[in-house]
Amino acid sequence: MGYTVRSPEPWCGLKGMRVADSADSDATSPQHAGDEDPVYEVAAGWVARLSSPDATESDREAFEVWRSSDPGHETAYAEMDALWRKLGNVPDPRQRRRTAKRLAGIAAVAFLCAGLAHQLGLLDRMRADLWSGVGEITHATLADGSRIDLNTDTALALHFDETGREVELLRGEAFFDVAPDPRRPFVVRGNGLSARALGTRFSVRVDGAERPVDVAEGRVEVMAAGGSLQVSAGEAVRLSDGERPSVIRADSGRSAGWREGRLVFSGERLSTVLAELGRYRRGRIVLLDPGVGERRVTGVFDPRNTDDALDVIAATMGVRVTRLPPFLALVGSPL
Repeated sequence: MGYTVRSPEPWCGLKGMRVADSADSDATSPQHAGDEDPVYEVAAGWVARLSSPDATESDREAFEVWRSSDPGHETAYAEMDALWRKLGNVPDPRQRRRTAKRLAGIAAVAFLCAGLAHQLGLLDRMRADLWSGVGEITHATLADGSRIDLNTDTALALHFDETGREVELLRGEAFFDVAPDPRRPFVVRGNGLSARALGTRFSVRVDGAERPVDVAEGRVEVMAAGGSLQVSAGEAVRLSDGERPSVIRADSGRSAGWREGRLVFSGERLSTVLAELGRYRRGRIVLLDPGVGERRVTGVFDPRNTDDALDVIAATMGVRVTRLPPFLALVGSPL
């Protein structure tokens, strides 16, 4: 199994290669923000893995071996597990006095949380044949001639043999331009969903998005919890809690946009726009006012510069954006 990389920048590798480097890793050690401790990095990876719903008994057994091999492992894991449990508990400054001390505390927690969130991709990258970093949009050509575009923070494993071509999408989103081969079906699996190409170009997203599959050309047979269906060009799959998968009209502009380095929004809620921008950003964007999040946004943003996008939103919508370097941006009430 092989592939060639079409991106001019180095970004992917074989399993076990380039798990993280100085450009990819953020600090996770509670000791110093810029001093990366490999024990804490591994501990963060174990916290992320064991918190995942697809953690296996083998994972737990391997973890126990690692934890019991050194007293420092137990300490590092306990600290990273405690930090993980704090994720999402950033206090609302409207309800408490917004003092410099309070903001400094939020910034410190957010800094550490951002580093831990970055580590959530560590094990996926170790398992992957191809991956992209946060904020990267990259491209590859496989040995069979199929082409793949990887959106931000995406990892996938390839399982090709003489009888079939299977892609395990471990995280993120990818667009597939499948080379025809009737003898070897091309199937993408991830997050309980499978998409079988019937001579086609399509995208799959496995981060819990409501629309995990978009078809640009040809047809795709999609199987998910609750049923299976065929999706044609210009259509997408919609998944909602407790409902069977359904076919809706695809947003072709969105899929084409990110592959060209553009994020296109037309009448989207600000909360949705901020969540999408957050996918391309190292750190967190926290919306402080749910009411403001209901306001609608139409625009085109560069995913490589989310700070610029936040500046545009602040200027055009009259919304306060407070940055707490290096990893936290608070989007608050209107000015």
